[in-house]
Amino acid sequence: MNIVVLGIDLGKTLCSLVGLDREGAVVLRRRIRRASLTAFVEKQSHCLIGMEACCGAHHLARQFVMGGHEVRLMPPEYVKPYVKSHKNDDRDAEAIAEAATRPADQVGRATRCADFAPCPRAAGRHSGRR
Repeated sequence: MNIVVLGIDLGKTLCSLVGLDREGAVVLRRRIRRASLTAFVEKQSHCLIGMEACCGAHHLARQFVMGGHEVRLMPPEYVKPYVKSHKNDDRDAEAIAEAATRPADQVGRATRCADFAPCPRAAGRHSGRR
């Protein structure tokens, strides 16, 4: 199983994953707990990871980038045209994986996480200043 693109639909407790190979065929379709998501992705070979941009996605994206993966965060409006039929988490993950393979200028902008720096507010938050 050689995953080239991994689409992740984040949820509060469960995340839906869809892995695509070089031809774009689905080779992985799985739901895992959010707590074990990082460990699962670390075991995978380096690939392109697509996620919808939300508050938790930025934190996970930084972890995945540190692990050597390329991450694209996309707004939900960019992913919506790729949902094939009735919306559910598995189909969202597949649409996210497909949208991650498209050029960023086609419909919307996908953010590449390689440019992300550590959050400057996090350092100030714990420095003891008020």
